[in-house]
This record gives sequence, C-alpha cells and structure tokens, in this order.
Amino acid sequence: MDDRHRPKYHFTAAENICYPFDPQGCVYWKGRYHLFYACQLDDVGLWGHASSADLLHWQDHPIPLGIAPEDPEEQVYAGGSLINKEGVPTMIYHGVNSGTCIATSTDDELVHWEKHPANPVIPLPNEGDPGYGVYHVWDTCGWVDGDMHYSISGNKPHTPPETDGDVAFLFKSRDLVHWEYVHPFYASDRRWTGADEDCSCPDFFPLGDKHVLMFISHNKGTQYYIGRYEGEKFYPEGHGRLNWPGGPSFAQESLLDAKGRRIFWAWLCESRTREAQFSSGWSGVMSLPRVISLADDGTLRIDPVEELPALRQNHRQRRDLALADGAEQGLEEVAGDCLELVLDIEPPGAGVCGIKVRCSPDGQEQTAIIFDAANEMLTIDTTRSSLSPDIFQPWPIPQGAFHPELMEGGKVDDVRVQEAPLALAPGERLALRIFLDCSVLEVFANGRQCICQRIYPTRSDSLGVALFSRGGEAVVRQLDAWDLTATFSR
Repeated sequence: MDDRHRPKYHFTAAENICYPFDPQGCVYWKGRYHLFYACQLDDVGLWGHASSADLLHWQDHPIPLGIAPEDPEEQVYAGGSLINKEGVPTMIYHGVNSGTCIATSTDDELVHWEKHPANPVIPLPNEGDPGYGVYHVWDTCGWVDGDMHYSISGNKPHTPPETDGDVAFLFKSRDLVHWEYVHPFYASDRRWTGADEDCSCPDFFPLGDKHVLMFISHNKGTQYYIGRYEGEKFYPEGHGRLNWPGGPSFAQESLLDAKGRRIFWAWLCESRTREAQFSSGWSGVMSLPRVISLADDGTLRIDPVEELPALRQNHRQRRDLALADGAEQGLEEVAGDCLELVLDIEPPGAGVCGIKVRCSPDGQEQTAIIFDAANEMLTIDTTRSSLSPDIFQPWPIPQGAFHPELMEGGKVDDVRVQEAPLALAPGERLALRIFLDCSVLEVFANGRQCICQRIYPTRSDSLGVALFSRGGEAVVRQLDAWDLTATFSR
C-alpha cells in the first residue's frame, strides 16, 4: 500500500482501518513484548495482536478474542492483562452489554485464548440490582496483591451513578470468578481534573515507591495520577497530562518487562477526515514505546526506549550554531520525513527558539517546534503544516471526531497550536529528542516532557529542516540527525 502519510517505524495494524486503536492488555511474556489493540471487523470491536522481541520489529498474530454466538458480550472493549496467582496470563476486559470478562492463555506465544464460561464475572448492574447506581462496570484493569486479585472499573459517562468527574471502582476476588465490590478506588480533585472528565482505559501499577494510575478522559485524553496505595485505596498526590488542547494522544497501556522497565504506548489519533482515512486504506498509529520512571523529586520521567538507536543510519552532526535574534537557518543535509533529531540548545532568556520540520522550500508548509523559556512552554505549531482543507485537530476531543461539520456546528474547536508546560532550571539547557515518521511527530524534552502531533503535508518537497530564534540569541551546541530504518511495509 503506497501512502506517504503511513508511518514506517511506528506500529500500525495489519487490519489497516482501526478506529479506535487503543493499546490493550500489553504484557511481556517468555521473552516477547505482546501488544494487543482495539480493532474492528464488520463493525464489531475486537482485539488485535502483535508481538516483538526488540520493540522494533513486530510479528502479526490472529485475532485473540473473537465474538461467538454463545458469548455474552457483543464486542470486546478496553481492558488489561495480568499474570494470575497460578502464573497464567489472563485478560480482563469490558464486554459490551455484558460486563467484565476474563480469558486465559496457556501457550507460550499467547496466540490461543479461552474465555471463561462464567463470563461476565462482574455483570453490568441492571436497575433493581444491588450494584445499580452504586458502581460502574466499564473499562478495566487488574493486578495481583498477595493471594488476592484486584480489578478497577472506570466510570462510564452518562451512566448511573452520575459522578462529579473521574472515578474508579474497586473489586476483589480470590479466584477471578467470584468478585466482591469494595468501594470507590480514589477521590478526584477539581484542582487537577474537570467535573466533565471520566476515568476510562485505567492502568494501575507500582512505580518506585509510589503507584501510578494512567487513564484517559474522553474529552481531554491521556493523563495520570501519582500517589500512595494503602488499605485498598489510592491516594493521588500529583497529577499530570500527556495530552493538551489540539493533541492526538488518547488511550494508553503499559507493561513491565524483564529489565524492570515500565513501558507504555498511546494511540495517536488521526487528524484526517474519515473519508480520507478510508480512501487511503489505513487508520491507526501507536506512539513509540516509552519508558516512565520516577525522578528524584517524585515527578514522572518519560523517555523513548533504548532500543530505538538500532534504527539509525546516515549520521549528520552540527556544532556551535549561533542563531541571532530573528535568524532562521536551514539545514539542507538534514532534510527528510523519517528522522531522529537530537538537539542541545542554549535558549534565549526572553525569547523563543526551536526547529521547523517538513518545510517546503518556500515555507508554504512547515511544522514548528517552539520553546518559550520565559513562559515555560513547549509548543508544536501546525498552523502551516498542511495545505489540505480536510485536516483538523479537534478540542475538546469529540467521540468519533472525523468530520469538519463538528467544528462548523460549534461543537469543537480546531486547535493548531498545542502547548505543554516545560520549565528549565537556572543554567539548564534545552535537550530535545525528536522523532519524525511521515505523519507522526513526537518530541521528548529534558526527560520530563513529551508532546506529539499528527501532520499531513501535501507537497512532496515538504522535507526541509530549519533552526530559528526570536527575541534573543540562541546557541545550538550540538545537533545530531539520523535517517531511521523502516520496520514496516504494510
């Protein structure tokens, strides 16, 4: 399939059209990384499956969870994987119009899965049931603590009980079949999240001496809490976002590998119309695998996995590039649409500096990555990324955001400037690591921020790279660039 927007080293699905494309149930097992993901066949939501030994090259597997006539669920929605008390890989997932379901696998490749005959093990509470209006049965994840299995269910929007913002509900079981409702898992705080947000795609895990709950709200995307877990309750002590107005980062899922790394992926939503996606023959991209860890100050560190340099080729380097106020310097030798760029920059104290990618020779198309030291902001500006009239970046994120008429009707805005907070300590330089892969742009900054975007230049010559500074002098102490080898030929 020939499509210049289809990424070459980011994971895309063998099923081609996947919307949604949430990563699901990721697990490391017998030396391989297993990435399950939402896909659709004949308009039925299922999970797809691929695995890898190195996080770079992926082997496609058959659909692990289909829908048979006798199954209680109509579709397979969000969930997670755990290794149960008996050491058996177990999926725990939301079955549409059914409830929480489980399936297990006993083969080393995790290709064959059997659904439990008792599904749904946590049924949806109907009106008149003891749980109705008390808890939600929705997107789920699970873990083992001692001799007990635990599961949390997020809160489904517009479903009793109505909640003030995001919340999750805790259940526990000794055998994965008979579950007891415990209580609300945590209390959300309006300092951090809005009353209109929900907790979906939850993923709960220990990290250092803390615990982390990663989740999405359907209108604002990927985010997380860091806090304490004790007495079967989670106490958030901090909150952060991994998506900002105009951003594409939606559902996320993590795993723990043999090296002790907590690695996660996120679905990077399309900015193309549905018609454009179907005419191209594909939809759905995963972020690069990212490692998260706790910094000394208790905040979250985010870094690309250490395996990625294996894709590098054709190294170019520039040193000590002084950029005067208002200067823009093109880098002809660094042009491309499949690149890794590493920059060490002394930014201006009062101005902004950065780098432009996917630039046409006349500047008609360009995407700017901007750092503003005074306002402590890292930005991706896509105002001039594409000449196509069919590209839009909706905010708040609407369900099924495909059509421009959503904006024409005033339901969402088209936000082309995505801003993420980034403060540098006195004397600290700006350290950027940028991954460009056709329509995917991911920017890692100083180990503590990551901002990403989908871009769709129309011109075949929109390949240029340029440095710039405004409001003062910036010095690029070092710039390294590599072309990155393709790992997919879908």
